[in-house]
Amino acid sequence: MSELPNVIEDLTAESAALDRILAGLAAPQWAEQTPAPGWTVAHQVGHLAFMFRIAGLAASDPDAFRAMTASIKGGFNQAVNAALAEYVVLSPAELLARWREERAAGIRALSAVPAGQVVPWLVRPLPPEILASAGIMETFAHGQDILDALEIPRESADRLKYLVLFAVLTWDFGYQARGLTPPDVQFRYELTAPSGELWAYGPESADQRITGAALDFCLLVTRRRHRDDCDVTAVGPDADAWLDIAQAYRGPAGPGRRPGQFAGVPA
Repeated sequence: MSELPNVIEDLTAESAALDRILAGLAAPQWAEQTPAPGWTVAHQVGHLAFMFRIAGLAASDPDAFRAMTASIKGGFNQAVNAALAEYVVLSPAELLARWREERAAGIRALSAVPAGQVVPWLVRPLPPEILASAGIMETFAHGQDILDALEIPRESADRLKYLVLFAVLTWDFGYQARGLTPPDVQFRYELTAPSGELWAYGPESADQRITGAALDFCLLVTRRRHRDDCDVTAVGPDADAWLDIAQAYRGPAGPGRRPGQFAGVPA
C-alpha cells in the first residue's frame, strides 16, 4: 500500500471533484432521483457526509467510535440509513456545508494518525491509508450515482489507483456478501489507467487474469455498471465468475445495474 500522504492527497482530490459538481447544482437538482432506488442526490451527499464523519471519529477519538458502534442496533447498514434522516431535511446550502465540514474533518483526522498506528473500524482495525482508500471508493461510487442522475460526465484521473488497489485487496467481499467460499486461486490484474499507465497486481504467472480499463474496473467493483457495459475481460473460469459478483464494499450486494442502463449517458 502507498504511503498515507499520497492516499490523502487523492482522497482530497476525488472529493473536491465531486464538490465542484455539487456547488453548481440548482436547488431542485438535489431532489433528483439517482439510480439507487429511493435515494436522491441529497441522500447520496448525506451518506458521504456521515461516512466521513464516522471515519474522522474513528481516527481522532477511537474510544468514542467504539462506543458509538457498540450502541448500534439492527446492523450498520440500518444505522447508516437511519442517519440519513439527519441530513436530507437540510436545505441544499446547509447540506453542502455539512458535507464540506465533515469531509474536511475526516480527512484531517486520518492524515494525523501516526505512522504504524491502526484505526478502529467496523469489522477490524485498519491502517489509515486503507480507510482513506475506502473513502475514495465511497466518494467515487456515490458520486457516480449523482453524475448518472444528472447526466454529467465523469472527470477521470489516475487517483483511481487507490480504488483499484482497494478492490484488489478486498477481492473476496463479493463472495462474502453471497455466502460463497472464495476459490483457492490468485488473480492477475492488468488495468490501464486514464493516463495510459499500466497498473498490475498479482502473480504474473497466474492463470486467472482480469484486464481492461481501470475506470471501467472501478465502475464494475462499485457495482455502478453491469459487466456487459465495462471494458473489463477475464481469462479463466474463476476470474470470469468474479466479474459477476465483484464488489469493493462489505454488506449486501444489491441488484446492481442493468445491462445498457446508461446507454446515451455521458461517460
